[in-house]
Amino acid sequence: METNRRAESLRQEIAGWEDLAGATRQLAELAELAKESRDDSVAADVTKQLAALNERYRQQELLVLLSGPYDEAGVFLSIHAGTGGVDAQDWAEKLERMYLRFAEKMGWRAEILDRNSGAEAGLKNDLIKISGRWAYGYLKSEAGVHRLVRISPFDAEAMRQTSFALVEIIPELPNQEAMEIKDEDLEYNFSRSGGPGGQNVNKTSTAVRLTHKPSGITVTAQTERSQYQNRERALAILKARLFAAAREASAHELKEIKGVAPKAEWGKQIRSYVLDPYQLVKDHRTNYETVDVGAVLDGQLLPLMESYLRHEVQQSVAQST
Repeated sequence: METNRRAESLRQEIAGWEDLAGATRQLAELAELAKESRDDSVAADVTKQLAALNERYRQQELLVLLSGPYDEAGVFLSIHAGTGGVDAQDWAEKLERMYLRFAEKMGWRAEILDRNSGAEAGLKNDLIKISGRWAYGYLKSEAGVHRLVRISPFDAEAMRQTSFALVEIIPELPNQEAMEIKDEDLEYNFSRSGGPGGQNVNKTSTAVRLTHKPSGITVTAQTERSQYQNRERALAILKARLFAAAREASAHELKEIKGVAPKAEWGKQIRSYVLDPYQLVKDHRTNYETVDVGAVLDGQLLPLMESYLRHEVQQSVAQST
């Protein structure tokens, strides 16, 4: 089934480039006609069609920018509330909704694998699996600290508050690339699941908490009905995290990887979302800005992601020259 979906996706991609090439040839012929006839109405039509053609090319060009080794893969996306107390936990929940809405708009499947709610509001942390072609390629731009400035709904004096949340993005690895882990390096803890699954969930210890002892990395899975299924899912997530860590650290540094992650606090943000005293979303890596904060929080993230992808290519080219 997965092979069929990928084949269909590739056929659509090829067809898109072929259609674009055909439209370009037709527009070139029309431009030549406008030149020969000196007809202003034809020239105006050429200008209009050229703008539309440029937009189509820009969309197709994104597929070229998504050329990383895991850009086509799904992702494990986790959100952690940072500095800001209950406001940060509420902010983490808003980010969760934003990414779920984005996945929905892209036609991808999103599944919450683990979620720890805040005592008063929002969430402390969660883990979401998002499955779909190019999911990692787009969502890798979201890794880092996200900053929110607003009038706090939890402050009786309606004071302006700044909150932070950390987003981590890990690609879902193909089976053939998953890391091998020694059994003696793993520690399992089992408990009753608090997630969906019917009455059986609360009567048996199906939830799995898996710790990789050398690195200290811990993952939890509790959404499946059986302990075996949750164990396999936790192991897959752990392998993906270890693989991502191994790409950034040497083997002897792997045990310290938890200390490498940026803290969700002042000065660390990749993006700011300002709701008061003005409306603005700004990506601090690319300087892309938009005043349509509501649309961004509703999952309209493609312009931000496209800006990031183009920025990364430009940085890469600059470093190679």
